[in-house]
Amino acid sequence: MRAGRRTTKWLWRWRSNPLRRRADVLEAWLVLVVWAIIAVGGTLAGVVTAQAADSVFAQQRAERIPVAAVLVSDTTQPGAKSYYRALAKVRWTSPDGSTRTGNTLVDTGLKAGSHIMVYTDREGELSTQPPSRSAGDVESAVLGTAAALGVTGLALGAGALARVRLDRRRFRQWGTEWALVGPKWGHKTG
Repeated sequence: MRAGRRTTKWLWRWRSNPLRRRADVLEAWLVLVVWAIIAVGGTLAGVVTAQAADSVFAQQRAERIPVAAVLVSDTTQPGAKSYYRALAKVRWTSPDGSTRTGNTLVDTGLKAGSHIMVYTDREGELSTQPPSRSAGDVESAVLGTAAALGVTGLALGAGALARVRLDRRRFRQWGTEWALVGPKWGHKTG
């Protein structure tokens, strides 16, 4: 038995057809535009977001300086719940040579006088540890993917909303046309 001939045609929505309506052509263009936005806009949004995040993380790594500090208070209080990190007072020397104190998160189980590493900004104020190169790369990729998915979701949502409106318009047109043609097809009773 011979294989059947392909019944669908490429770009059929744009081909001349006596049954094709203006709404069908609009829907075809709408689908094309939505997929173009997803392909180009989603990719562009993902790449731009990932590059921006990567540059922010690189700037943080360049601006935050590791500094040796001394723990002023113990990190474990008697009777308190044991956590992985605790807020404790530390003392460090800023780049201008002055001694400063402040509170930061440190590992639990350390005694006063323990030497730890903290991160400061260029002015010598306490700061959080910047993300490592690999952690920054992973976070940049996640943010870029989220941005691409966001653009994709917006494009699909807007396209679906537009198609619903086109369908409603088509249903109204079909109802109007049926009201004109329908009575001519049937037998009249009565």
